[in-house]
Amino acid sequence: MRIAMISEHASPLAVLGEEDAGGQNTHVAELAAALAGEGHDVRVYTRRDSAALPDSVSAPDGYQVCHVPAGPAQRVPKDDLLPYMGEFGRWLADQWRQGGWTPDVAHAHFWMSGLATVHAGRRTGVPTVLTYHALGTVKRRHQGAKDTSPPGRVGYERALGRTVDRVIVQCEDEVAELVRMGVPRSRMALVPSGVNQQVFRPDGPVAPRDPARPRIITVGRMVERKGFLEVVRAMPAVPDAECVVVGGPPADLLPADSFARRLTALAESCGVADRVRLVGGVPREEMGSWYRSADVLVAAPWYEPFGLTPLEGMACGVPVIGTNVGGIADTVVDGLTGDLVPPRDPRALGTAIRRLLADKVRRFAYATAALDRIRSRYSWKRCAEQLSAVYAAVSTVARPAPAVA
Repeated sequence: MRIAMISEHASPLAVLGEEDAGGQNTHVAELAAALAGEGHDVRVYTRRDSAALPDSVSAPDGYQVCHVPAGPAQRVPKDDLLPYMGEFGRWLADQWRQGGWTPDVAHAHFWMSGLATVHAGRRTGVPTVLTYHALGTVKRRHQGAKDTSPPGRVGYERALGRTVDRVIVQCEDEVAELVRMGVPRSRMALVPSGVNQQVFRPDGPVAPRDPARPRIITVGRMVERKGFLEVVRAMPAVPDAECVVVGGPPADLLPADSFARRLTALAESCGVADRVRLVGGVPREEMGSWYRSADVLVAAPWYEPFGLTPLEGMACGVPVIGTNVGGIADTVVDGLTGDLVPPRDPRALGTAIRRLLADKVRRFAYATAALDRIRSRYSWKRCAEQLSAVYAAVSTVARPAPAVA
């Protein structure tokens, strides 16, 4: 099949750790590669945010990345991109009608990509599929006045869920949230993300560590909702362990990062500064060595649409303590592959870490069960096969004549 993947702000070629570069970039890159590996002709459309970018690039994994000239040719925060989605959609429609390559299906990633994709799909007859990656209702609930989403986001997301041919949900929590929004369950297909098991595996190099001191690792962008503050507040309950925080800007830029400074100040006030280490952003190909160096991975976000970090740690044979939110509640089986705790509860988190570090047999059992779960349920090949079936189903539905202009 010819598959168009639209990811307006999250280019699969972006460097992780940059602004607005995170799990969605990885998801799009890995999924595009897996679909190409299944023999599909895949093109990823993302906004051109630099005048120096070429019209298209051949990714090493067998798919094309096309840069769409919508809005200014410079980096724009994703929350400011809404005014350019009409232009993005018109460009897609023109290309698909006149460019010699028309997709059999278009898969939008994020709600703003959905707006552009539906615009183009109505004008070309191309069926549309949407993965939200994050929902405005959840973001507003947890961030309140700090939510920088454009006005009307929730309404757009509700309308998109009723308009596209299929909504790809990533966890049961997202299903329930969309049903509460009024999106019909019959429009949804549950397809969880995968994890790259060649990059993330139990064998391989291990980052240096002190063998006499237990190591906790926590990974993510330097933002409050990832729960790093709660992890630091939990450290006094684990007096012998060190906590390694991986993510954010490179190590040499951490002193200029406001959240990194806040995290360091908190560690000092909690009396654990000598046991909390910020290493900054790490190249993706090196992340496996950091996971493998840990006794426990802690993933403590306030909310998480899916969360690749627990999967990556589990694939490296590391037991996980996660907050009981979003996709983590699906991927981590409480008491079998790891432990789940309430979000924003440092006391519960500290207790769970202390108990797991004190029980080597339980950590081994969790790690073994986690590996089995990853290998049976969370490969990108399995994800690509499931999505291929969804694409085939929507592409055979009779469609009305495309809209003109």
